[in-house]
Amino acid sequence: MGTSQKRTMDGILNVYKEKGFTSHDVVAKMRGICGQRKIGHTGTLDPIATGVLPVCLGNGTKLCDMLADRDKEYVAELLLGVETDTQDRTGNVLRECRVSVEEEEVQRTVLSFVGDYQQIPPMYSALKVHGKKLYELARAGKEVERSPRPVTIHELEILECVLPVIRFRVVCSKGTYIRTLCADIGEKLGCGGTMKSLMRTRVGEFRLEEAHRLEEIQQLRDEGRLMEAVRPVDSVFEGCPVLHVLPDFCRLLDNGNAFDAGQTAEKVFYEPGKWVRVYRADQRFVGVYAWEPERKRYQPVKMFLEKE
Repeated sequence: MGTSQKRTMDGILNVYKEKGFTSHDVVAKMRGICGQRKIGHTGTLDPIATGVLPVCLGNGTKLCDMLADRDKEYVAELLLGVETDTQDRTGNVLRECRVSVEEEEVQRTVLSFVGDYQQIPPMYSALKVHGKKLYELARAGKEVERSPRPVTIHELEILECVLPVIRFRVVCSKGTYIRTLCADIGEKLGCGGTMKSLMRTRVGEFRLEEAHRLEEIQQLRDEGRLMEAVRPVDSVFEGCPVLHVLPDFCRLLDNGNAFDAGQTAEKVFYEPGKWVRVYRADQRFVGVYAWEPERKRYQPVKMFLEKE
């Protein structure tokens, strides 16, 4: 296949982000490997973190926001008795404290975070306040008030507890900062805490065991087998029912227009708002639609039209 691509690749590639790389570093390297500019990632991982980073290619970049909204799973190490300005081991130590808690108290406190809780975003984050990224303000020595944001901890399991280090697995909603969770656990225990390490093991259906390292991706490229690692765009919507628009009405799809059930091979009405995968008669994926009974039409939700 070589270093340049004759045709833009569309889809999602599950990349294993290694320690020391930023998410933008991964995208830059993927652009070089794939020979195309239209590439984006689905949610930032800090340089200290490793693990799953779905990278979207071509028309797949329209999925970036959708995939960023998926629940995520991490394995993290929390170091008790230390507080840093970044809430992880890369920052400056603000306070050190003797750890005198018992394992039972640790277990009880950690599990108390399961469910909904209000989390204050860290200063060292890419969130913007008054047009400025928080980490830019933090590096300038400024701290601003941040409003708590609702996050959900779906699962939290202690994997190992050898104090002062706690290793745990967490499944959480989008927008959850694991280093802030570590700091909040440490604060509740009264001894402070900071994140020692972090690995993202899952983003939605993208799992660690299926992730590809950059050197592996480059080797696949060199062997002309890169597409073997790329998941097609429509695979993200596997749980949605399928409709095939009849050949005479495919012109409606070309312009992103609505269509009615009678213009499909299936002639099926699904419940209002339910997403369906729409294909041309030649099996090419068009996008996601939903039935709107008021208009008696399937209306487009997200289009993934491919150029001929």
